[in-house]
Amino acid sequence: MKLLILEAGHCLSLSLAREANRRSDTELVIDAGSVIDGERLAEVAPDALIIPPLSRPILAAPAEVAAHAEAVGQCMDVCRVAGVPLVWCVSDQLYEDGFAEPIDEHVIPRPRDEGLRRLVVAGDRIRAEYPRHLIVRLGPLFALEGGHAWLGELIDTLVAGREVRGEVDVTCCPTSADAVAMSLIGMLQQQHCGAEAWGSYHLAGTEPISVYTFVSMVRTQLATRLEGLGEQADLGKVKAMHHHHDHPLRRVLNCRRVLEVFGVHQKPWRLEVGRMLDAWCKANHRAHEPPEEPSPS
Repeated sequence: MKLLILEAGHCLSLSLAREANRRSDTELVIDAGSVIDGERLAEVAPDALIIPPLSRPILAAPAEVAAHAEAVGQCMDVCRVAGVPLVWCVSDQLYEDGFAEPIDEHVIPRPRDEGLRRLVVAGDRIRAEYPRHLIVRLGPLFALEGGHAWLGELIDTLVAGREVRGEVDVTCCPTSADAVAMSLIGMLQQQHCGAEAWGSYHLAGTEPISVYTFVSMVRTQLATRLEGLGEQADLGKVKAMHHHHDHPLRRVLNCRRVLEVFGVHQKPWRLEVGRMLDAWCKANHRAHEPPEEPSPS
């Protein structure tokens, strides 16, 4: 199976590349741009085109959100002409006001924000005009490297001694980019073998948590690991923010359908964070170690 993914520097693109390199049944072609034309699509001839998410559209500039929505529409047009399946990953922030209960796939986001509404319109058009699509709504992505790599950004900020802010009253399910990459390839392999299970799916890490608690946990675990390596790190502080005083916001995705249709289980984000922090500390510690003396001949 050959996959074409856009936005080469995105954290999900990097995770997909690593996952494809570990497998013998998947070839991955990565384009730097955010849109594709018919000529390039015909040249690559992929079995699916993957568009990574605009991970934090609520915080993005309106022009960036509009450009992303327009690029998605252009990609859909090209894929429809060529008959190539389209996979668009979307942030859970489209559910702007959240829900008291876990959010099922059939619940279409209806945000008030104009930029978010542009993304919803793009999704509505895909559903109406091109059946061979997967719209995969994701919890907040985290990774160590690449664009939108929340965890990498947190670590850099903390190590630099700068303050990190986190909402106490926003509950979400952080989602590892590596876990998403593994799940997407597994889903598309089944589609490639004839599953024909197109539509919308939710994918997120297990265990809802507030943004503030997640950031605080990252800081605590990072400090513990650095102390274990004998490094004195004056990490930045974590400040609690209150944005929804009278109505705490919950964005918890119900991922039951992706399990029932594809057998994809949610991964515990705590394990993924721990694994990534171990990897970061190992690389960071080696970077500070003096070079080994050459052995006498």
